[in-house]
Amino acid sequence: MSKILMVSSEAAPFAKTGGLADVLGALPLALGERGEEVAVVIPRFRQVSLSGARRVYDSLPIQIGTTTHTVALYETVHRGVTFYFVDCPPLFDREFLYGTGAAEYPDNATRFAVFSRAALGVVKYLFRPQVLHLHDWQAALVAPYVKRFFAQDPTALGMKILFTIHNLGYQGIFGPRAMAEIGLGQDLFTPNGLEFYGDVNLMKGGLLFSDAISTVSPTYAREIQTPEYGFGLDGVLRARSSVLSGILNGVDYADWDPATDVHLPAHYSEEDLSGKQECKRQLLVEFGLPADDLQRPLIGIVSRFASQRGFDLIAEAAGQLAGLNVQMVVLGNGEPKYEEMFQNLAWFNHEKVAVRIGYNNPLAHRIEAGSDMFLMPSKYEPCGLNQIYSLRYGTVPVVRATGGLDDTIDAETGFKFQDYSGAALLTAVQDAVEMFGDQERWQTMMKTGMRRDFSWAASAGQYSDLYRSLLV
Repeated sequence: MSKILMVSSEAAPFAKTGGLADVLGALPLALGERGEEVAVVIPRFRQVSLSGARRVYDSLPIQIGTTTHTVALYETVHRGVTFYFVDCPPLFDREFLYGTGAAEYPDNATRFAVFSRAALGVVKYLFRPQVLHLHDWQAALVAPYVKRFFAQDPTALGMKILFTIHNLGYQGIFGPRAMAEIGLGQDLFTPNGLEFYGDVNLMKGGLLFSDAISTVSPTYAREIQTPEYGFGLDGVLRARSSVLSGILNGVDYADWDPATDVHLPAHYSEEDLSGKQECKRQLLVEFGLPADDLQRPLIGIVSRFASQRGFDLIAEAAGQLAGLNVQMVVLGNGEPKYEEMFQNLAWFNHEKVAVRIGYNNPLAHRIEAGSDMFLMPSKYEPCGLNQIYSLRYGTVPVVRATGGLDDTIDAETGFKFQDYSGAALLTAVQDAVEMFGDQERWQTMMKTGMRRDFSWAASAGQYSDLYRSLLV
């Protein structure tokens, strides 16, 4: 049994903007079921309720440069896992986690420097782990802080650090003045330190100063060592390839199962698919689309609207997609140009396409259940969760063969295309529509996908093995 402290900016159900929170909500529980002792530390954002939490450290001073920030630490237990909240209202009591839709908060370097130092306060006073497991750039500074400030501290004796990349496209890059804001010396502002093309790169600190690195799928672990997917850090990752591994994310089937999902108008399973048709009918009604022809395939999209997600391919092929005998429902928000693209697509094809701008978790569940196909044309995708949800819901994924999409979807369960082009996307959708016309083959594919198991049990086992290898 290992003792693990995970450090993350998000964890479901407390604070969430995306898949990182889902991982931190499910992985610690799965590890606990394997006998590991796991705790998690996150910031106490405004959306994090302190109901049921107890204050376990009143006033922890965090000095960075000439500024002292005072934080309090809270503790709560959720589903058997201990969570610590770092409470510093001037830094974290804000409407959004990282910034408004228009821009990131300008003091994010300071915010997550204070959070990282406070996480080490948890290590020193409340929970002394064998392994510090850091997640994404917001927690990356913990690694250089340990090496710089804890090197002679008995607290850190024998403690190992694992840094997990959930999305290399977000690295925490700030101007050169950030070195003072994070309290690290100028001697680390070099190409062999946190310097990155004249700026400061917080994720680079995690990559350089951790004992091991992981990312969220085997294919993505290979891809990020190439210039195409490395976002400028491919050289660092190639240099550390001997300690880099890819462990596929799992999903929590307690929340994502069409047989029990509380958000659905009807339940169904591999043995009895009849409820899926009712889910489809009611989803069309909910989106204001004609529900008179359920034999016409319905394509679902639930996503953050970002260039990473391949929506420029949909723009490229929009005319041809609209010409197919399909309907499409879309849920998401993000870059204004993609919000406008989907709204225009719906405006000009109001009987075939409907869009909802925003995030709505119950509606996301209903889209997974009511759609026949789920479209994910990502430019890159570290792991992806929606394609795995889709498999369990009998909703056939149409994906680009990259990252975790390539690792989780095969010819027996979905449709993949290789080239990053609108033409390749269109061909994959056309192939799916053609097979949908043969319901016997289609239902065989649906049921094969529904039987695939991507629960956290297997992934948690790989993490346990990785922890043990670090502690040998």
